Amino acid sequence: MTYRRAAIPALVGGLLLTALLWWAGASAHALGLPGASNVFGVQSAVELRGWLLPWSYDRPYSLGGGASGAGNYAELYRTAMQIRFAALFAFFVPGALLLLRRLPPVEGRMPVTLLAVWAWGVVAGTLAVAVSAPWSIAAQGNGSYRFLPQLASVVASGRPVLVATTLLAATVTVLVARVTAKGADSPPRQAVPQQAARLAATVGTVVVAVSLVVLSYQSVAAALQTVPGGGGRFGEPGDLLRQWLLLGAWTSPTDGALGDWLLYRCADVLLLAVVWLALRRLPALLTRATVPAMAVGAVCATVLGLLAAQLLRLAIDDTAMAYGALHLFAGLGGNVPAALTFGLVAGAAATVTLRLAAGRAEEAATPA
Repeated sequence: MTYRRAAIPALVGGLLLTALLWWAGASAHALGLPGASNVFGVQSAVELRGWLLPWSYDRPYSLGGGASGAGNYAELYRTAMQIRFAALFAFFVPGALLLLRRLPPVEGRMPVTLLAVWAWGVVAGTLAVAVSAPWSIAAQGNGSYRFLPQLASVVASGRPVLVATTLLAATVTVLVARVTAKGADSPPRQAVPQQAARLAATVGTVVVAVSLVVLSYQSVAAALQTVPGGGGRFGEPGDLLRQWLLLGAWTSPTDGALGDWLLYRCADVLLLAVVWLALRRLPALLTRATVPAMAVGAVCATVLGLLAAQLLRLAIDDTAMAYGALHLFAGLGGNVPAALTFGLVAGAAATVTLRLAAGRAEEAATPA
C-alpha cells in the first residue's frame, strides 16, 4: 500500500480516536452528579469517573493555587489536556501509517492489521499521557514534590477507557484502509526461511521474557523499587522504573497454594506464546521486514500478549462478587510502557537475528 493510500485511514483513525477520548472525558462530569450514583451505584460511578478523568477538560478538585491563583492553574491544566490530545494524534498517525503500509488489510491480513492498529492505539494513548504529565502535575501546585512518583501515577491512569476506544478507532481505521486499498496492486509476500523465522521469534521472546520472568520476580522488583535516585525533584525513581521495565509481578509459590500459583502463571505463558507466534508470523506478513516495521510489530505483539494475559486473569479472578465487575477491569491496559520498552528491543533483536539466519541459509543453499 502506498503512503497516499495509507495516509487517509491513518488520519481518519487518529481523528476518530481523539474525538472518542474527548467525548469520553466530557462525560466524566456527568458521573459526578447524584443521578449517576443512582443508576450505576456509588462505587461503579466513582470507578468510571476515575477512568474518564485523565481525558477530561473539567477542572480536577486537586488543582493548586488556592482562591487567588486558581485561574492560572486551571489554564495550565487546560494546556496539559491540549498537549495530551495533540500528542495522541501525533503518536497514533505515524504508527498506524507504518502498520497499514507494511501490513495492509488485504489477502487475509485484515484481522492481524486490526489487532496491530488496536495495540498501537493503546501505546499512543499511553505516550500521550506521559508527554503531557508534567503540565498536569504542575497544575496541582506541587510539581516539585515527589515528581517521579507523581509521573508514574499519571502515566498509569485512564487505561481501561483507552483500550475500549482504541478498539473502535482501529476497527474504523482498518475498514477505511480496506476501501482505499481496492484497485491497488497486491502487496508482495516475503519468502522467509522457517528456521530463521523461528530463531528470530525465539530471540525476541527471550528479550520479553527478561522483563516478564527475571525483572518481574519479587526480589528483583523490590531492588528496582529501592534504586537511589538522589534527592530533590528526581528522587524516588522506583515506581517509574517498575512501570517502564516490568511486564508483570510474581513470586515463588507458598505452601498449599501451588495450584493457584500455576494457574496465574498460565497468563504469563500465554503472553510469551502470543509474542512468539506473532514474531514467527510477522516477517512473512509484512510487505518488507524493515527494522521499524519489525520493532513496531513487536511492540504491538507484546501489548496484545499483555491484554490476553490480563483477560485470562480476569476470567480466573474470584473477587468480582466482593468488589464489583468494574474493579476487575481497572488493571486492563497496564504495563504498556514496559511493553513498549522491551517490544522495541525484541523487534530489533528479532530483525537482526532474522537477517543473519536468512543470510546463512542462502549461503548454505548456494552451490560452491
